[in-house]
Amino acid sequence: MAFKIGLLGLGTVGTGTADILFNPDGRHPLLQNITISQVGVKSLEKKRNIDLPSEILTTDLEAIVTNPEIDIVVELIGGLEPARSLILKAIAHGKHVVTANKAVIARYGGEIFAAANEAKVYVLSEAAVGGGIPIVEPLKQSLGANRLENIIGIVNGTTNYILTEMTEKGSDFGQVLKVAQDLGYAEADPTADVEGYDAADKIAILASLAFGCLVKREDVYCEGITKITSSDINYAEKLGFVIKLLAIAHKVQSTTETQLQLRVHPTFVPTSHPLANVNGVNNAILVEGSPLGQVMFYGPGAGSGPTASAVVADIMNIVGVLNTDKTGDNLDSLLSCSPQGQGQISPIEEVFSRFYARFLCADVPGVIGHLGTAFGENNVSLESVVQIGFQGDLAEIVVVTHHVREGNFREAIAEIRSLNAIKNIPSIIRVL
Repeated sequence: MAFKIGLLGLGTVGTGTADILFNPDGRHPLLQNITISQVGVKSLEKKRNIDLPSEILTTDLEAIVTNPEIDIVVELIGGLEPARSLILKAIAHGKHVVTANKAVIARYGGEIFAAANEAKVYVLSEAAVGGGIPIVEPLKQSLGANRLENIIGIVNGTTNYILTEMTEKGSDFGQVLKVAQDLGYAEADPTADVEGYDAADKIAILASLAFGCLVKREDVYCEGITKITSSDINYAEKLGFVIKLLAIAHKVQSTTETQLQLRVHPTFVPTSHPLANVNGVNNAILVEGSPLGQVMFYGPGAGSGPTASAVVADIMNIVGVLNTDKTGDNLDSLLSCSPQGQGQISPIEEVFSRFYARFLCADVPGVIGHLGTAFGENNVSLESVVQIGFQGDLAEIVVVTHHVREGNFREAIAEIRSLNAIKNIPSIIRVL
């Protein structure tokens, strides 16, 4: 049975996807029965890195999603609109959908999957998280027998590259960001990456899949890496850590209800931890559950080849199911995804974590004692307090806490800021 694809977008990932589908030799036999029928682009005149028949190119994207001959719409244009509207219109016209659009799925996944269930079509989004790393499908299928408790991931290659370069070369953030932009690892406007928004989109999707409830993107607490300095990198190394931007989803089971903790932030990761050695533009996602224990998914998190690989895998999954279910009545297949209910999200103040904090203080007697008193009065237990040296005439003091409630830590910091001897708090970073 032959299947026709409508491809929306012919950028980096779209080109990679088209290249695979137009060159199926040596690949899975299913690809022999999949053809690209139409490709939606912004401009017909633009020069491209792939030769396609001119008759399949069109600027009318709506005509693709409503075309009765198209079986599967592959959305690779990115952004929120018109991607969301085109996906919903494709579903309304009975099309199955494959997308790599994490922003749309993170924000409108509930609406999209509900529409897909009603229309009895599939929406797959393996490429939305982790590029070529298979993580979405395992969470829905291979790991489905487990009670999943934790997902901790490096899910943004741009920030991981920047932090790796800062660690290995001692460069500051701004210098490395410029290099990353020159190499094409960072966008001209890098805000979504360096402020953690991209990672927040992805952990919202993974949490929805892992914990079976709808997670809103805005419920993910988010901090980026723009304030990380070479000094923080050096102190991390001295203390036995590296700094990574982590996306974390944790399920807390109480006697009354399930609470989810969702956060993205720079983190001190022990050098012995598996995620500490994930460098460059690579991604890695650590999943923990019972009875599984821990398993880690590692690989390239972006780029034409890896992401296109995940897109085509989704297309093949749909085709494989449709080949065995000619009626389309098998929507309860493991391919489908419809998180049930709304997750109860713990406020960041209720999360327990360790903290690293760096203080610049007047070099006066008793300043360390004042810090200890302020932390102690707010129920913040300290693991270590070390005076590192001086910056000018200011003493530099580094504090590492035990596991403490974030709300208590914040109250202690607010009190410490009011102390006359404390001139600045350059860094506060959580510790894994």
